[in-house]
Amino acid sequence: MNSLHYLCMKTYLQMKRLVTAQVTPLGLSPGQPKILEFLAEYGEHEQKDIAEYCEIEPATVGSILLRMETAGLIMRRNRPNNRRSLYVSLTPKGEEMAQILQGVFACAEEQITAGLTKEEKTTLMELLKKCVQDGKGNLE
Repeated sequence: MNSLHYLCMKTYLQMKRLVTAQVTPLGLSPGQPKILEFLAEYGEHEQKDIAEYCEIEPATVGSILLRMETAGLIMRRNRPNNRRSLYVSLTPKGEEMAQILQGVFACAEEQITAGLTKEEKTTLMELLKKCVQDGKGNLE
């Protein structure tokens, strides 16, 4: 099988297995690593923005965030000028976990791309970015 669909699926599953093997012992459940990564990179955001960026249903994000809040990884709060939306940010424990995850993701990426040259890795990243653009040049 050499279809784009198959190759993307296989790559995703290999990456997922590598990451899951390292994050499960850390006590993280599915969905939590990408939320931690998002908050570490972009800072405090509304719950709906997290759901959209991480490609997770809003109701599912709510339950994931509740578990993360209970674990002390994040805090949720209202802003004085916007009481309808919850804003989510990392706690110091969450920031520490996000740093650990950066290493986990880097290690998994290195394993997946071990057979590629530096130039090929750069090209792969550029091509994948083009694949996930929304048609207006913006990454989805």
